[in-house]
Amino acid sequence: MVFDYAKSIVGCARGDRGALRALFDEEAGRMVGIAQRIVRRRELAEEVVQEAFVQIWQKSSTFDANGGSARGWIYAIVRNRALNVIRDGSREDLTDSFEISELQDRMTVADDAFERLHADSRLRACLEAIDEPKRRCLLLSYVAGYSHGEVAGLLGVPLGTAKSWLRRGLDALKECMA
Repeated sequence: MVFDYAKSIVGCARGDRGALRALFDEEAGRMVGIAQRIVRRRELAEEVVQEAFVQIWQKSSTFDANGGSARGWIYAIVRNRALNVIRDGSREDLTDSFEISELQDRMTVADDAFERLHADSRLRACLEAIDEPKRRCLLLSYVAGYSHGEVAGLLGVPLGTAKSWLRRGLDALKECMA
């Protein structure tokens, strides 16, 4: 039997909790997977899906079958909720203190890679021309493979600052290498 998403949403609009339950049972697992790909943390993805179902319940009367599929409508809600969580950033943990000390032990990988560059190398000259924090951010991200959050934690700066340094460092590096 094929699940009728539109019927469940219409049931939600009428206040039928069973319709919401059926929709939850049918799609919650996949919705968590979609949300997790966006927010990258399981517990945060579960929270996003919970908020999405609250929104589905509250906004079900606004669903218009002529505007698209019912299943597409619920996935748009999940995606938008997840993106709002990312944009908001208030629920984003960078790293915990144990991870910071472990990451600092491995920071030398980026420093060593820079030192191994030949003194006459154009890449080295371009990297030396970049401010030290931006250069370090680039090396930690692209040589050592750290995420933006890990770089921010290692450098002790806000996530937005680390992302900005990375973007500006890449722009300066591209301009120098061109």
